[in-house]
Amino acid sequence: MGKLIRCITSDGLVMATALDSTDIVAEAERLHKSSAVVTAALGRLLTATSMMGNALKGKNNTITVKLDGDGPAGALIAVADSNGDVRGYAVNPVVEIPLKENGKLDVCGAVGTQGTLYVIKDLGLKEPYNGFVPIATGEIAEDIASYYAISEQIPTVCALGVLVNPDLTVRVAGGYIIQLLPAAHGYEEVITKLENNIKVMKPITTLLDEGKTIEEIVEIALTGFEVEVLEEQTAAYKCNCSRVRFEKALKSLNREELTEMAEEMEKAETVCQFCNSVYTFTSDELKSFIKK
Repeated sequence: MGKLIRCITSDGLVMATALDSTDIVAEAERLHKSSAVVTAALGRLLTATSMMGNALKGKNNTITVKLDGDGPAGALIAVADSNGDVRGYAVNPVVEIPLKENGKLDVCGAVGTQGTLYVIKDLGLKEPYNGFVPIATGEIAEDIASYYAISEQIPTVCALGVLVNPDLTVRVAGGYIIQLLPAAHGYEEVITKLENNIKVMKPITTLLDEGKTIEEIVEIALTGFEVEVLEEQTAAYKCNCSRVRFEKALKSLNREELTEMAEEMEKAETVCQFCNSVYTFTSDELKSFIKK
């Protein structure tokens, strides 16, 4: 389980969300058997999407974030609910590219620097909210901050990180999103103080690897502010697939498609992209799905 907290400064000017997503990203790596750089990229997106989902108000609200870049990893997709439970996948989970000159994983090289970041919020309304912005850097944190600044006009600082062990397991992962609330507009000293704090902060993976808690990390980021924790909860990598869901998807196919499948194969295997669960349907079952 990952630990997620939501905080606000006592002056009501700054909101912060932070998540230790080590367990979440480790589960994603276990399920998808991703290469190190894709684990880092997908892990960052899962972390951000979990925090973004937790900001939703309704119990059944969901958010989908898709990073569709021109890198070899292909599109990365993450879906979260309002609890922060999240799932996701990369189109190409195994990508091998050289490290950066500083020895770090080349996330933007895997993701790409050209493309689009899509955000889809299902708020229970007739139509979902759709937002999109060009990919800013492909490092994901900057892309999330750019989305908030351009699409929602919310000044945002986002930090995301995944540290991968030599055996490809996840050592630590986490992130934070800090946003100025509307009341902060015009308070230049607040912006300056926050900017100065962020400039001198260590990377979040370094802080987590040093044993810092997410509460302590938020306190470092908001040095000079009085911080109140509004919410503390767990979040997990959680897939909501089921045989019933896949059965409904098959039933939605037209008569010709189902007939062709039933006649050409003894059984059909459907695989969940989020967790790799396999659901098998016999030829007779496929025939029974054909609408009379």
